Amino acid sequence: MKRNILIVEDDIAFLRMLTTFLERKDYTVTAVSTVEEAMMHISGSNFPMIITDLKLPDGTGLSLLEFAKERSPKSSVIMMTGYAAVSTAVQAIKKGALDYISKPFRPEELLMVMEQVQIEDTKNESTIEPSKQSTHQTSPNFINVGFVVGISEASKKFHQYLKLVGPTNMGVLIIGESGTGKEVAAQAIHQYSNRRENNFVAVDCGAIPKEIAASEFFGHLKGSFTGAVGDKKGHFEAAHKGTLFLDEVGNLSYENQIHLLRALQERKIKPVGSNEEIDVDVRIITATNEDLMQAVSAGTFREDLYHRLNEFSVHIPSLAERKEDLFLFTEFFLDEANTALQKQVMGLQPEVERAFKKYNWPGNLRELKNVIKRAVLLSPGDYIPLDVIPREVISYSEEKKPKDFSKTTHEKELILSALKEASFNKSKAAKLLNITRKTLYNKIEQYNLKV
Repeated sequence: MKRNILIVEDDIAFLRMLTTFLERKDYTVTAVSTVEEAMMHISGSNFPMIITDLKLPDGTGLSLLEFAKERSPKSSVIMMTGYAAVSTAVQAIKKGALDYISKPFRPEELLMVMEQVQIEDTKNESTIEPSKQSTHQTSPNFINVGFVVGISEASKKFHQYLKLVGPTNMGVLIIGESGTGKEVAAQAIHQYSNRRENNFVAVDCGAIPKEIAASEFFGHLKGSFTGAVGDKKGHFEAAHKGTLFLDEVGNLSYENQIHLLRALQERKIKPVGSNEEIDVDVRIITATNEDLMQAVSAGTFREDLYHRLNEFSVHIPSLAERKEDLFLFTEFFLDEANTALQKQVMGLQPEVERAFKKYNWPGNLRELKNVIKRAVLLSPGDYIPLDVIPREVISYSEEKKPKDFSKTTHEKELILSALKEASFNKSKAAKLLNITRKTLYNKIEQYNLKV
């Protein structure tokens, strides 16, 4: 069956190419190049899907999005944008766009985004009661535990894994650098599971002294040891029917690893000082920023426990690995900071955006969150100025100025390095090198590079 879509794009050649491609995929395409034309069609026709460029000759995709949400609220909107406008595209997500795709892209990539949006729409229609539809219109880029669904390939793959493993009872090991948001990812898995109505209990294994770990995990009875002035319920019992998240699990002592393994194998626990076992139904999610296999080889972590915990492993990407998501996270933390500090800062000044893009964010999301909160507190106006940003962020961006080809004898090596870093995407490589795409092609031809 033909599916109607509206495409709004002022690059006529690109518009024709997309139209031809999608018509071959059994879509009925209405193609226009201005906001005015698009509004006329939206007013007179029903389009289940609208694909619009962010920048148009007589307006913006944002204004068209607002118009579509008012006149055709059931239409799914996908925004097309260049990387330089990602921060603006974030606003589109917050205003109701279901997804966006960064230029340049291949038609096949757009088709994948469209198909994913259609899958989400089908799920929503089949699982949400009509009377409750209006309460579920938040963007799919934010789920209700504060987990930001990124638009980079690394983030999409990571999120796909979370959704895939969520409904199962498999033990999940989340691996990633410090500050990447491993606990938030664990909460997302819990929200995607059938246990979401029950407790999510998070435990920092590095903060528990080994002498009282058994009491913390399994509870104790009054008088079972000095200081046990009353009965205490342990983390396992508190997480019964729910999820127990063990952060930095590699910090557990060898003895406590044995106790944990027994509880996982038998699904029973015995509080300290008790002779009776308690049945527990707990799903275990663990996280680490170290190499547990190396710890297994060194004999400091039990191999049988490692395999019990690692039924499914997920690598959480660092912020440096998903720079395309930077301004999505920035907007999220900006909203959080505004709420916490009772302020109304609207965004970043352009020079701050440029500094953020160039900075490597070694502290990952935790560092970005702290920088944003501090900046919101210190900002006197509507937009965060450069003078409230930590010096290390600014100085790093100043050090990372583009290399000047006119002053280097290693031009060929630089070009090859940039192409490899950009996975041989010539548009991205040209941006890394701070030259035009045409110049890059000329250089490739000049050096007879086989790419």
